[in-house]
Amino acid sequence: MNTAVRPQATTGGIRFLPRFDYTLAFAVAGLLGLGAVMVGSSSFHKVTDAPFYFLNRHMLAILLAAAASLAIFRVSPGRWEGLGFQLYVLGLVLLALVLIPGLGKTVNGATRWIPLGPFSLQSSEFMKLFVVVFIAGYLVRRQDEVAHSFWGFLKPMLLVLFAAGLILLEPDFGTAVVIVATVLGMLFLGGVPLWQYGLLLTLAGMVALILVWLEPYRLSRVTSFMDPWADPLDKGFQLTQALIAFGRGEWTGVGLGAGIQKLFYLPEAHTDFLMAVIGEELGLLGVLTVFSLYGLITWRAFAIGEAAENRGKRFAAYVAYGFALCVALQAAINIGVNIGLLPTKGLTLPFMSYGSNSIFVACLMVAILLRIDRENHTPQEEEPAWAPA
Repeated sequence: MNTAVRPQATTGGIRFLPRFDYTLAFAVAGLLGLGAVMVGSSSFHKVTDAPFYFLNRHMLAILLAAAASLAIFRVSPGRWEGLGFQLYVLGLVLLALVLIPGLGKTVNGATRWIPLGPFSLQSSEFMKLFVVVFIAGYLVRRQDEVAHSFWGFLKPMLLVLFAAGLILLEPDFGTAVVIVATVLGMLFLGGVPLWQYGLLLTLAGMVALILVWLEPYRLSRVTSFMDPWADPLDKGFQLTQALIAFGRGEWTGVGLGAGIQKLFYLPEAHTDFLMAVIGEELGLLGVLTVFSLYGLITWRAFAIGEAAENRGKRFAAYVAYGFALCVALQAAINIGVNIGLLPTKGLTLPFMSYGSNSIFVACLMVAILLRIDRENHTPQEEEPAWAPA
């Protein structure tokens, strides 16, 4: 019954290997490994009596994420389809709990975490996964309505915008943008007419501009992004230090651990601006390597989704597309901020930056993708029988 193994030809004969998307797995492993090295390099100076404090916590997060991913890999994608709305509601509850005074944990003016002993739960990170599963199920159930009715397109967007509104109250503008943009991409792939899509995209852009205008700190980020050198010691400090880091790196970098911008010049070097540290220490070669790995992950995720769609597994296909969009958008925004193409936002680099919640959720997404790929290569008569609720 188990068709997860197949013979593989080698120069030494025939051996058996598990059916696996090794390109996706190796690309993710490469980012996790390189990210761990760079987190250690960018944070060893932050705690003088425990130089490996952040690295140890980062490695623990990777181990916990790996264990959880193994468990999630055992769950057939179809089991998720009937849980979409429940997961969405769970996400709303977690987002609301963060906003309860005395319960949510505030760091640098943002209340995004729920303390759980030695760890903290970041609700907005898990909402990314929950929203993708919810929208994928909606697109399967309401495909005709989405494709032919503006109301069918608007209903899920209103629910997503409500969740994004709770995230904005934390505030976390970057994550809200990633979630809304991911859902817009999924709806487009789900067959929404171009005129409806263009209309809502215009409205979303107008709302984003209004939100930027209403919050002084967001407006300050936009204006400083336009010309960071106008105030390099205050409003433009983050971006100018990141650009200096890239400039010092040149082609091959100054050497692993030899960067100086991370030494109290570059804010949040081990989280939001990890790419700038990579640019300084590993140079253009290191940056292009990271680009290539994200490109491989995005390509394989879309390929897995296309294969699922060709087999008539539309829910699995939309989940794969959603995860591809989510990871690609977050990586693009983080890199864009680091190189000065976008205003500063508090977004981590997926699979790489320090942050247990980001690592955990990203690895769960990959586990689900790998399970979808496994079932794409399972004969349909041998697939597990299940019926979504």
